[in-house]
Amino acid sequence: MEKGDMLFCIPPSAHDVESIKAILGSHPEVAFVSLVGADIYGNHTDEKIPVRIFTDDVEGLLNEGVQTDGSSVQLPLIADISNAKVTLIPDLSVNWYVDYNEDLVRFSGKGRRPVGTLRIPAHLVHNGTMEVGSRAILRDAADTFRRDLVSLIRRHPAVLEYLPFDSADDIDEVILTSATELEFYVKTPHEVADRDRLHTSQELKEQYWKRTVGPVRSALEETLLLLDRYGFCVEMGHKEVGGVKPEMMEGGEFSHIMEQLEIDWKYADPMQAADNDRLIRYIVRDVFRQYGLDVTFMAKPVEGVAGSGKHTHLGAAVRLKNGSVKSLFAPVDPYADYLSPIGYGALMGLLKNYEIINPIANPTTDAINRLKPGFEAPVSIVTSLGTDVLTPARNRSVLACVIRDPEKPMVTRFELRSPNPRSNTHLVLASCLMAMLDGIKAVLEAEKTPAELLESVSKEAESGDFYLETGRVYRYEGNIFEDFTEEERNEIFGKTPATAWENINAFDAYPEKTKVLYQEGVFSQVDVASFKAAALDSWVRELHDRIVPELRDRVRRCVILHDPDDCTDLDEERFAAVRRMACDIARDSSGRVSLLTGLSRALEDKDYKTASDLQLLTMERVQALEAVYAEYRKNII
Repeated sequence: MEKGDMLFCIPPSAHDVESIKAILGSHPEVAFVSLVGADIYGNHTDEKIPVRIFTDDVEGLLNEGVQTDGSSVQLPLIADISNAKVTLIPDLSVNWYVDYNEDLVRFSGKGRRPVGTLRIPAHLVHNGTMEVGSRAILRDAADTFRRDLVSLIRRHPAVLEYLPFDSADDIDEVILTSATELEFYVKTPHEVADRDRLHTSQELKEQYWKRTVGPVRSALEETLLLLDRYGFCVEMGHKEVGGVKPEMMEGGEFSHIMEQLEIDWKYADPMQAADNDRLIRYIVRDVFRQYGLDVTFMAKPVEGVAGSGKHTHLGAAVRLKNGSVKSLFAPVDPYADYLSPIGYGALMGLLKNYEIINPIANPTTDAINRLKPGFEAPVSIVTSLGTDVLTPARNRSVLACVIRDPEKPMVTRFELRSPNPRSNTHLVLASCLMAMLDGIKAVLEAEKTPAELLESVSKEAESGDFYLETGRVYRYEGNIFEDFTEEERNEIFGKTPATAWENINAFDAYPEKTKVLYQEGVFSQVDVASFKAAALDSWVRELHDRIVPELRDRVRRCVILHDPDDCTDLDEERFAAVRRMACDIARDSSGRVSLLTGLSRALEDKDYKTASDLQLLTMERVQALEAVYAEYRKNII
């Protein structure tokens, strides 16, 4: 099937009525149009409008959109069953991509082609007046950042001494750039991963950056080629640390595939980057499925093995009126300073306000399961600049990496390492922009020099600061997992949320930091309340209806294996311990309820603090049970 002349993208320059009609008319393989709205929790709509209906009234649909209702999107406290009118209005400022169904091939005027759907990103409008959802928030955050940054430079010209231009009047536009690194696991369907094999392979570093083989190689290479056809400018695809070597069967086919991969592509402006991230996940899943492989974007699909992240990069530059482009984060003299004052301010804003970014980046139990010590997981609010200005930092134990090259100032950016593959990138970027803007404002108003700002970022815990908090350390160049205990990390870097509820509760626990999101109405209070309600509902439902039953099944699998007539006293002692632990976790009696029953009841009673505590205790007990059972099982012959 030849794909050389298929349609993959309609850029913003062609989003006028005549161009759209002409393009779709010459590409009969595109049979449907879908307006894609992103709700407050990151879910995307996908309705199918036949192309003939769309082209009959392109102008009307572009201007007036299409209607749906609140049951189609997740907008709690905004669009409910009694007030559910939601309109999807096409976004003309971003690329529109075609999503092809490789399982449905038809003859068109150009031969055999898969049926395509033109996906048009759209803003959600509630009741005809109020824009809601993730895309509108990100748009407003980016616009506010650009506008306020120029205004701050104009009001505080002292910063120009450390910037590569002479006046705010020299700025033609502020350019924001973002990109994500997508990690994911692929596996043979219906086969259960062997955790011990995965852990051993990881410790032996048998997978990281190794050569792919068989269907994994074919699927990865086809994915990279296809992403380039879309114009995503793929930069790299490779194996990650997780996975095991697949087994070859007699016929030359591979089985027991379980591998972790990563794909990186070129940066874009924040809105386009977030839209790209979503479509690329669809493409990855579709291509690998064509090769008989399941894809999971879970943050922590297997306990005790490396999880998957979506490291998110953030940069800022200006295009000057003379046509040149200059980084706003890079210092004028990269051999004297790490960052410009604006760069320091952005970094400090990220670090100081991270407690209210984290619940947006990691609102689920799966996400929190990844954020545990080890496996290079970014658990503590800390950065690394490098041991000196000539040695760029590559510290993988910190939350926010400073990416810089003294020879290439335009690469200067921040890598936020906490988001996971299923994070809502629209809201992650929006919250980061507002946090960075808060730090930049404080730095420029204080008129601090790069040397003074380096001292701030590098301060000791007990030292005070004009912006950063006393009692906290924000920079460390060593390995935080090897050099500190968990208690010490919590003391100097801040306590890591242990459950999704603890993370979601940060909006209430840090009201002054939450106000940063409200600057100039970018996030409204109802936006934050809606996100909290959606995240809380998701946590409760998943914990009650999925995790608790799964934990019961894990307990039930700890069954007797020894023959009472042919065993040792150690077998009996160990299994007796297994039974005591199992009953404590999962069996009720007339005098007490088990941990799992108590957890379920706390959720039903909306006693979320108790439920969160019981979730931690239950997981700890289940893992201890499985460890004892593993010892018991080893002695059975």
